[in-house]
Amino acid sequence: MRQRVALMRTLALHTDVLLLDEPFGALDSQTRLDMQLWLLSVYEDLEVTILFVTHDVDEAILLSDRVTVMSGRPGRILADLPIPLPRPRGLDVLTAPEFVALKRQVLGLLHHTAVAA
Repeated sequence: MRQRVALMRTLALHTDVLLLDEPFGALDSQTRLDMQLWLLSVYEDLEVTILFVTHDVDEAILLSDRVTVMSGRPGRILADLPIPLPRPRGLDVLTAPEFVALKRQVLGLLHHTAVAA
């Protein structure tokens, strides 16, 4: 509930761009998924730009229209991937072949960088 209140305070500022840095990082899996779905519904209603920072690949793909994959230190942009999944998005997208293919691509980029380091 605190996360929703904190996000609502941010939304109340009526800005064109929201920066959310790991807003769901401390939540358990079930609550995190509930918050992700809630954020998707809020996004559809408000039509604002959200810059969402996360280390969770599933979360990045589910919530985004575009995912920028970064390397570890020193941080470099490895890829800027469009996410062509249709909106509105629900839970069914998490098991769609297109979602799995995007996840495989992102994990491949991250793994390749980790092995090369």
